[in-house]
Amino acid sequence: MKTVGIIGSGTMGSGIAQVAASSGCQVIVYDSDPEALTRSESNLDKILTRLIEKGRIDSEEKQKIKDNISYADSLDAIQSSAIIIEAIVEDLDIKKQVFQRIESLVASSTILATNTSSLSVASIASVLKEPERCIGIHFFNPVPLMKLVEIVPAIQTDKKTTDQAVELIRSWKKAVAIAKDTPGFIVNRVARPFYSESLRIYEEGVAHFSVIDHSLKSRGGFRMGPFELMDFIGHDVNYAVTESVFKAFYFDPRYKPSFTQKRLVEAGYLGRKSGNGFYTYDKDGKPILVEKSGEVDAELSKRIFERVLIMLINEAADAVFLNIASIKDVDMAMKTGVNYPKGLLAWADELGIDWCVHEMDKLYDEYHEDRYRCSPLLRHMLRENKKFYN
Repeated sequence: MKTVGIIGSGTMGSGIAQVAASSGCQVIVYDSDPEALTRSESNLDKILTRLIEKGRIDSEEKQKIKDNISYADSLDAIQSSAIIIEAIVEDLDIKKQVFQRIESLVASSTILATNTSSLSVASIASVLKEPERCIGIHFFNPVPLMKLVEIVPAIQTDKKTTDQAVELIRSWKKAVAIAKDTPGFIVNRVARPFYSESLRIYEEGVAHFSVIDHSLKSRGGFRMGPFELMDFIGHDVNYAVTESVFKAFYFDPRYKPSFTQKRLVEAGYLGRKSGNGFYTYDKDGKPILVEKSGEVDAELSKRIFERVLIMLINEAADAVFLNIASIKDVDMAMKTGVNYPKGLLAWADELGIDWCVHEMDKLYDEYHEDRYRCSPLLRHMLRENKKFYN
């Protein structure tokens, strides 16, 4: 599968193109905006130059990668591609229109893939005459650096399509996790409590957001605290994903968005890219004012960390219970997709399934909210004295 068509020359499309070209594929990047294509080509040159400076590649390799990519503002240019990966705006109607148009141009053997992070792959496939060749291939940003790719077959997807997609992405030296076509797939579903429970703790006045960040990093070994990470992602993006997952799950309270984050979005306080969010940033994106919380109380820090962690573990367990993904793929996805220090289900084994059930029941007893319901899988495992890993 040597010829890869990419639709969309934004951050994701350009990143996918770089990875494919670096693996020896011939890549055609399509965008209806010629200026966007020029930016994409210029940015790639800068990225490859930095890789030379860091000693990752040499000038010959840079030229090979550049030669493997061509840019086109006409869809006709990608009609000979063996696989086409769409990486445009997260709008279902627009994606459907694009996929219908693509199908009329390409061979029946061409795989049609969407890089959607949360939309229904089955819905996108439904507009095709041959929906069995449609599949979700979800990369993470920045694509060249993030190892994980979620492969998401729709209910219409043929097994051959899935097998070919997995083989291709693994040949690009990516770690593949197979996910069921449900809202948020693995990572964007399981990671929600990292943000939502931290916001809830902050809204309750339990601790300042900087204390919560400190607790998750110092106690749990997370590279970034939840508020730092939301500022980094952008509150408009992070809130939109939370809201999308909440609606897609028929308003399940476990995925309820936060008014605190909604107000930041409404005010234009989007995080690093706007200069302010929970933290304030200088022109280089570095925080310039971090509230000094003094000595963080050890017991408070422990409570914060354990409350967020058990919510993450419970969500991961429920993903396995509902056959969203395997135990191994859930843990691998969270470690490689969002750089968690451990697999959440391995963490559950370490702490004890009895501890997990007790902590969830303790939260439910305090709040009596369905948000804090314990996963049936954890209860089953406790009764049967089982672990996730033997």
